[in-house]
Amino acid sequence: VQLVESGGGLVQPGGSLRLSCAAPTFAFRSHDMSWVRQAPGKGLEWVVDIDSGGGITTYADSVKGRFTISRDNAANTLSLQMNNLKPEDTARYYCARPKYTGGDLTMYSRWFRYDYWGQGTQVTVSS
Repeated sequence: VQLVESGGGLVQPGGSLRLSCAAPTFAFRSHDMSWVRQAPGKGLEWVVDIDSGGGITTYADSVKGRFTISRDNAANTLSLQMNNLKPEDTARYYCARPKYTGGDLTMYSRWFRYDYWGQGTQVTVSS
């Protein structure tokens, strides 16, 4: 399974970025997907989930109202539109395939919840 993230970069506070994740080698449309992030020296933080059909999304409180996840199952791509970025959003962002959904959301920020993830794309929010 290959997941390839892109779209990261340096942006000023209040700016926007759009991340993409290509998933060309597995049955993408059959799986829920997630975005997670990890800041330097910190643990994993779950950001958002989207169900396999794209109709159900669940966001972490820290990004709710600013980030929007979407997917194109025909193109095997996952996207994350990030608006009103803050310095605390600085992290490496990964798209990941979760092994399960439901249960305690605090457990979503553990690598063992995911069976595949990409190499990540760096997002830096700084003036």
